[in-house]
Amino acid sequence: MHSTLPVQQEHPGRPVLPPCRAGGERARHRLGALDGLRLGAALMVVAYHYLAFGSGAWPRSPHTLFPRGHLPASYGWLGVQLFFLISGFVICLSGWRRGLAEFAVSRITRLYPAYWFAVLAVTVVLWRWPQVNPRPGLRDAAVNLTMLQEPLGVEPVDGVYWTLWVEMRFYLLFALVVWRGLSYRRAVGFCLVWAFAALVARATGAEPLSTVLMPGDCWYFIAGISFCLMYRFGPNQALWLIIGGCFLITQHDLLAAQGRAEGYMGHKVPHWPAALLLTLFFLALAAVALGWTQRLEWRWLSTAGALTYPLYLLHERIGWVIIKHGDGRLPRYVLLPALVAGMLMAAWLVHRWVERPLARRVGDSMRKAVTAIRSG
Repeated sequence: MHSTLPVQQEHPGRPVLPPCRAGGERARHRLGALDGLRLGAALMVVAYHYLAFGSGAWPRSPHTLFPRGHLPASYGWLGVQLFFLISGFVICLSGWRRGLAEFAVSRITRLYPAYWFAVLAVTVVLWRWPQVNPRPGLRDAAVNLTMLQEPLGVEPVDGVYWTLWVEMRFYLLFALVVWRGLSYRRAVGFCLVWAFAALVARATGAEPLSTVLMPGDCWYFIAGISFCLMYRFGPNQALWLIIGGCFLITQHDLLAAQGRAEGYMGHKVPHWPAALLLTLFFLALAAVALGWTQRLEWRWLSTAGALTYPLYLLHERIGWVIIKHGDGRLPRYVLLPALVAGMLMAAWLVHRWVERPLARRVGDSMRKAVTAIRSG
């Protein structure tokens, strides 16, 4: 997701963070720190799937094959939580001064081009080498191209795609604010209403409400939105209270989330590193929101951010196939770094030759369609 800063809107009594141009407009630039955090989150998930997850790709449990590496990798699932935090920040930032149609175009062109390629690539690899995961049905693969496989009860081509349905629901909810016109007050109101409704859904056990409101994941998005508001308008007590409440709820839910991760790994790990990592995630977003990371604008961070999404989409089941066939031919401590380097290169190629050109074409077509609808 591109984090270009939109025009600053001022609110009385709320300090505006530097640097600003005359008239209160913040200089436009990418937030390099968020790009670096996104790549870090993706690499955490990669490490979890390659060194901790019970995939069946290795001949024995990774926890016996990698007695040192498996423990830190066992917390890599938390990269998803970091993704959700960053997503709340970036989607709020990108929604400013945009209409609903442009917001929808930006989200569709961001999510789908690389995803279409990944679904097709994973399907081809699994059909050719089904030793780790079964071949996906062609009808299932076709449904996967819509990104709606989870609500339709269809098996995902790749296990990591479950997070995309979470992201899509967040986009749809936030689109309500964009439709009304994104402002500080509306964004804060959205966070408070979403939080209260999610608590009601959890307390009542209402499954339809829970499907829409995501009471297990919404706190990361709400905190991310609040950090974005803090970045644009400066910190205040209301935003700190919202973020603090989200932090406490996520810490409360973290033990159950770790239990699910341990079920996939097949072994238990201490809880305190997970709590510490989540704390560091919130602190990192706070540093971005307070403007402490503005000097981190190195060029490679922009490339790092661009690699994140294709890497996430491609790494899991294709990586397991490579592990299955490469183990025994290469030493494991050579195979793993070579695999990660290869996946990063593949991610760059997908971004350069698939994602960017296809996103441009899809975006142009959608804008023409919107213009035709408006003029008709």
